[in-house]
Order: sequence, then C-alpha cells, then structure tokens
Amino acid sequence: QVQLVESGGGLVQPGGSLRLSCEASGFNLEDYAIGWFRQAPGKEREGVSCISSRGLHTYYTDSVQGRFFISRDNANSKNTVYLQMNSLKPEDTAVYYCAAQRGVTTMSLCVAQIDFASRGQGTQVTVSS
Repeated sequence: QVQLVESGGGLVQPGGSLRLSCEASGFNLEDYAIGWFRQAPGKEREGVSCISSRGLHTYYTDSVQGRFFISRDNANSKNTVYLQMNSLKPEDTAVYYCAAQRGVTTMSLCVAQIDFASRGQGTQVTVSS
C-alpha cells in the first residue's frame, strides 16, 4: 500500500523550531519530487517547499525563505523527506502535509495545482505564545 506519513508537528512558541518528517512506505520515494504544503482554516492550500527526486533542486515560497529548509534522505532506504522550520511565526500555523509526484519540477509541484501521486494526512503545526 502506497502511503505517506507525516510526523513532528506540535505547539511551539513564536521564534521556536520544529522538524517535520515525511516517511514513505509501499513505494520508492527517491523516484518522486516531494513537496510540503500547508492549509490553514479558511485559506487556500499553499506550497511551502519542494525538493526534486535527487535533492538537487529546491523551491521555497517567499514567506518561508531563509527560515525553512527541506532535505531528503534517499540513502539506506530511509525514504524520508524533512522540513526544518526555524523562527516560526503565528502565521505559520496550519496543517502541514507532504505529497509526491513524478516527472515534475519543484516549481510546478509547489505552485501549480497539479494532482499528487500520493499525499499524507497531515500534521498540525501551531505557533502561539
């Protein structure tokens, strides 16, 4: 069964950090570009950051540039993509989920409204004092 599972969300104070993980099972994640998306209540889905299949290309939306860092571990069958989130702000509060697709650029995965081959259920990130 093809599945993506996120972990690492939680409640953090403004200025704090969290690291999200996206682990794949049932398929080889290294064949896919992976994106982290977020959706807050009443708002549209936003592509936060995306990484190419081999990790050579990344994309960040302007609001997280310099604060969030995406990485992937294709080695040793870890099949995991990470999102390190630093200097968190209240406006970063949302449900974050990861999604995978093949044959797309990081820009098209993050910005265009394309279909995903697979996506996770999401993990809640709340930034509040």
